[in-house]
Amino acid sequence: MTPMSSLVRHVTIDCADAYALAGFWAAALDGKLADDDFPGDPEATVESAGASLLFIQVPDVKSVKNRVHLDLQPQDRTRDEEVERLLGLGATLVDDRRNPDGTGWATMTDPEGNEFCVERSAAERAATS
Repeated sequence: MTPMSSLVRHVTIDCADAYALAGFWAAALDGKLADDDFPGDPEATVESAGASLLFIQVPDVKSVKNRVHLDLQPQDRTRDEEVERLLGLGATLVDDRRNPDGTGWATMTDPEGNEFCVERSAAERAATS
């Protein structure tokens, strides 16, 4: 039997309030919180079509830019529509790299200040290639 390599099971994010931040990301990714997650839990898991995110409550506060971040690609809306939707969920726009020709991305932060980017949808990419 040939040995298998490892698989990424979760992307784990340290945070101050695991349940609240997981709720934001569940809405952002059209995912769902695990059935056994409740307010006050020190860990919470978001299950979505693209990835499983694990949020773990830690006492440290975020102090520097993330070394790793998520890049989101909208599936059924445009990049700009997705940016507006995420702003409505509590995200903040921190660096707008969208270009007049439709290329580029938007850098945002979640409610705890973790950076992520919103790229163009596959349909938008196809229309400009």
